[in-house]
Amino acid sequence: MQHCSVPDTTMPHRLGEVVVTVADEAGSPLADTEVVVRQRRHAFAFGNIGFDFIPLANGSGTTADAALAERWLELFNTATLPFYWDGFEPEPGAPRTAELLAAAAWFTARGVRLKGHPLVWHTLQPRWLLDLPLTEVESRLRARVRREVSDFRGLIDTWDAINEVVIMPVFDAEDNAVTRFAKARGRFATVRLAFGEARAANPSATLLINDFDLSSAYECLIEGLLEAGIVLDAIGLQTHMHQGYCGEEETLAIVERFARYGLPLHFTETSLVSGQLMPPEIVDLNDYVVDSWPSTDEGEARQADELARHYRTLVSHPAVAAITYWGITDADAWLGAPIGLVRADGTPKPSYDALHGLIKGHWWLPPTTLRTDHDGRVRVTGFLGDYMVEDAGVGSTAAFEITGVRSGQVEARVRTVPALA
Repeated sequence: MQHCSVPDTTMPHRLGEVVVTVADEAGSPLADTEVVVRQRRHAFAFGNIGFDFIPLANGSGTTADAALAERWLELFNTATLPFYWDGFEPEPGAPRTAELLAAAAWFTARGVRLKGHPLVWHTLQPRWLLDLPLTEVESRLRARVRREVSDFRGLIDTWDAINEVVIMPVFDAEDNAVTRFAKARGRFATVRLAFGEARAANPSATLLINDFDLSSAYECLIEGLLEAGIVLDAIGLQTHMHQGYCGEEETLAIVERFARYGLPLHFTETSLVSGQLMPPEIVDLNDYVVDSWPSTDEGEARQADELARHYRTLVSHPAVAAITYWGITDADAWLGAPIGLVRADGTPKPSYDALHGLIKGHWWLPPTTLRTDHDGRVRVTGFLGDYMVEDAGVGSTAAFEITGVRSGQVEARVRTVPALA
């Protein structure tokens, strides 16, 4: 039996092995037949925000938007869509559901998985909540969570259920009703509300708690929630590095601290600048406001090197299940920072090429020609994910998955079907 191997075997936890039996339409094995195996998608969630493509999905995008989307789709398989309450429902009872549904359908049609962000957060709340009594705030909050999770069920089944709850009850940078609620009821009750309503609306959803505060306060919160019986499906960790790359040692230390809970870790918001670094004395990144923050040649080289190191570090650890980079382009990037992988003019930075070299190069099984044995079988070792096998002679194809690790073999029987005309 011919064996197909991948170029990178340094991360066995990311690899699986499958025996593919190629059969004709009648179910008879295709013996001694040349086939081509192609990888289609990683199981690992390589993500980015999908905010830029909502107009395109709704028919009002530009040629530049379409070109940027091609670069996005070439690299990422998971998109985060924005559900910030003030922008999603600026007037009570008038949510942007149709617009976001169109965006979700657009990504899904292109094989992209989706996550909604966030359901409960104290920042970017609608002003119309401010003067409501606490009982009404709770009622509106519960209804908002149920509505979004229900309306997008089947399209978006992963959510940041609650965002930045460590600071939520004491947040005082802006007046908002959610902080008032969290202060009155406490963090546990607020988390229980978010997870409880979301779980009731979609019992199979993957629900995250997410935070930028990666101190022991977040650990204590998680431990308390788990002891209280609140089921967390994954832990979200933000790593915006506008003040410089934290390095492999610190990154692995963060991973180890949160991996001990036995839950998948999602690096939900990651960024590195390709220009001047934000001064180290800035405590709240939002406080750094400049007229212009340009990308530089030196900064772009640094960003590419650090981004590759960061991704290698995270993917090397079995606890990490997802990485979402926070922006594809410098145009309208968060805080005006040059954090994109593509410049504002649409040209790719070295960081785009570096990340592409990992996701679609070093960690990707290229199209590989094999010959089946007398039972129509080939053995494929590859990165966990979706694959396609093609009968090289007639062009008919069938899909299969690699889901197991090297500790065992999974036999996947696939039947070729006539190629589309």
